[in-house]
Amino acid sequence: MVNADELPYLRRCVELAAEALRVGGEPFGSVLVGADGTVLAEDHNRVAWGDRTRHPEFEPTRWSAARLSPEERAAATVYTSGEHCPMCAAAHAWVGLGRIVYVASSAQLAAWLTEWGVPAPPVRTLPVQEIAPGVTVEGPVTELAEEVRGLHRRFHGA
Repeated sequence: MVNADELPYLRRCVELAAEALRVGGEPFGSVLVGADGTVLAEDHNRVAWGDRTRHPEFEPTRWSAARLSPEERAAATVYTSGEHCPMCAAAHAWVGLGRIVYVASSAQLAAWLTEWGVPAPPVRTLPVQEIAPGVTVEGPVTELAEEVRGLHRRFHGA
């Protein structure tokens, strides 16, 4: 269960998503936090610059694989504005990262896009646990979901 001490990490994810939107990218942001609460890495979506794998959930995975022991990775948490896509969920599981906490679910995002008449993405949205059943996943976090929805609405011009 998400507790009040974790909300600042999730708020930072929303700030990073807003930063991505400000620079012309899709509004997603993620923060990797160690077991002691230290922010280890963070990023926002960078797919607008040509590489569709530059998701903010993928970057902390790469960072952790290069810098953390398997034990440190397993004890870490990835906080994110949106639930991992299948690519990011698979990378997360392969690297052995710990828990995922997201603001908005993939089902919520799919429903918003449908509501706004946005075409479906080329990869089907699936819950993380369908891709990586061993990963602990928590979300959505309702107190921030409307803010994330607003960022996506702006991005899609809806």
